[in-house]
Amino acid sequence: MPDLADRIAVSTWSLHRHLGTTYPHDLTTAAIGPVQETYGAGTESLLDLPSALSNHGYRRMELVSFHLPSRDPVYLGELRDQLKVTGVTLQTLLIDDGDITHPEHGKRDTRWIAGWIEIANELGAGNARIIAGKQNGPDAMNRAVLALRELEEGNTGSPVRLVTENWHALLPSAVEVNDLLDRLEGRIGLLMDFGNWTGPGKYEQLAAIAGRAEVCHAKASFIDGDLDAEDFGRCIDLAETAGYAGPYTLIFDSELPVNEWDGLATERDFILGRLGRA
Repeated sequence: MPDLADRIAVSTWSLHRHLGTTYPHDLTTAAIGPVQETYGAGTESLLDLPSALSNHGYRRMELVSFHLPSRDPVYLGELRDQLKVTGVTLQTLLIDDGDITHPEHGKRDTRWIAGWIEIANELGAGNARIIAGKQNGPDAMNRAVLALRELEEGNTGSPVRLVTENWHALLPSAVEVNDLLDRLEGRIGLLMDFGNWTGPGKYEQLAAIAGRAEVCHAKASFIDGDLDAEDFGRCIDLAETAGYAGPYTLIFDSELPVNEWDGLATERDFILGRLGRA
């Protein structure tokens, strides 16, 4: 029997109130921005988070780039050591800014993203998620393909797999996602996010890309504190039916009264129950 617990990960985005602080990006520099108490002072530092995740039974973590307080090699080494000691795998560094399709700033943003891919390598991440583009149309798609090829070539020989996500204006549907992946010929992988597409065609669109996904953001909706089991269950089922066998990264962003750790546990238990009877 496969260990189903290894198919669960947690994004630092899901614990943003717990962490409290963020470090906003400035695309004109590689420097980390000044600390901001975006969600308050927080109750845990990023260095403490691997231990907290392990204590809650989680073995995989995704790190959003704006949660990293320092790019200093000493700090990166400390974080890498904490992950190793606690047995938590850094599944993905989510590079959460930049627009490689921008007609004016695309090349600048591509260089900025390349710097973050280096950080993913230093941290020992399995993947680095890149935003495919915030523009739309054929010209933007061409720019995305060229920039992603450049980033992949610059990462040649690295164990870090570059992936993109069904997100923002360039990829509004499965048609564009599949077109982009086809043109990249396997050089870039897919991170599928349940929550990025909405509307009546959501499930059909997700099903059309699920078989190509290598990682997945599993975001559930909560209504008055209760998980929307019908929606979340359909998303899990379509992924499994398409042959998805990777990890589900829990994305929790519900308003109180649901505590972040409790919300994550609810999502986790639902997924494990679904997989256990599949």
